[in-house]
Amino acid sequence: MLSRVAETLYWTARYIERAENLARLINVNNLLLMDLPKGFSPGWEPLLDITGNRKGFESVYTDFSERNILKFLTVDSKNPSSILSSLQYARDNARTIRDVIPREIWETLNALHLSVKENSSSFLNKRERFASLKQVINQCLLIYGTMDASLSHDEGYFFWRFGATLERADMTSRIIDVRSATLTEDMSDLPFENILWMSVLRSLSGYQMYRQKMGVRIRPGDVLLFMLHSKEFPRSVMFCLNKLKSLFLNLPDSKAIIEHIDHSIEDLEKQSVATLRGRALHNYIDELQIDFADIHQEVLQQYFLH
Repeated sequence: MLSRVAETLYWTARYIERAENLARLINVNNLLLMDLPKGFSPGWEPLLDITGNRKGFESVYTDFSERNILKFLTVDSKNPSSILSSLQYARDNARTIRDVIPREIWETLNALHLSVKENSSSFLNKRERFASLKQVINQCLLIYGTMDASLSHDEGYFFWRFGATLERADMTSRIIDVRSATLTEDMSDLPFENILWMSVLRSLSGYQMYRQKMGVRIRPGDVLLFMLHSKEFPRSVMFCLNKLKSLFLNLPDSKAIIEHIDHSIEDLEKQSVATLRGRALHNYIDELQIDFADIHQEVLQQYFLH
């Protein structure tokens, strides 16, 4: 397969995953703000930190209002990571490989991009926001399902899945990092701690699976263990790393990348994540994110930069 096609599939998947993750994150934050009293509400600013968009936001806006933050994260073309921008990049990439991907993928992605663009005001309207974000989530999941069922599971498919999986692992680590910063030890006696940790799980669609695996009670250590170490939950970091390894076993010239992923898995298995708090947790998540960036660079150099 041409490296150009492989790279395009990789980035298309990352952009679609990014749009879906952000839509889910905003919806969950919306529900969290309704559950918490105003004095304990984390507001909307943490979403800028989770997505790494604080500097970009501050270069455009001076007021950290709900409307400005939501506009910046959802439909602002000045933000290259907004839902609209991510879908635009995914659409532009997919258009160049329309002869490679199933026609239904292009049609669904094109329609979703146009819908978000034409109905941008709905993302800022409290009554319409949930439905609009839900549409983004559902259509992105439809695209993934169609690709899985209709695209030949050859090298192109492996790069598609690799892009989505790496983006997913990165977002999981970001959510844990920023959300846990508001869940410090001095909040352990607050009656709202469970609601805050529950929002971490729901941001990754993991609440029901957590209860099945870990039990009904929401404990900080158990949440960290589930989100970082679970080998069954598709959005846990451990699951994503194992998935990345299994994908590269199908590709040529992948020995060095597989060894890197193996090293990451071993480090994660050795880490007592359930006991991490505060600065120690933040530092460890930083190490994970650097690791993801290194894996990304290795893929670029090995397969795309030719």
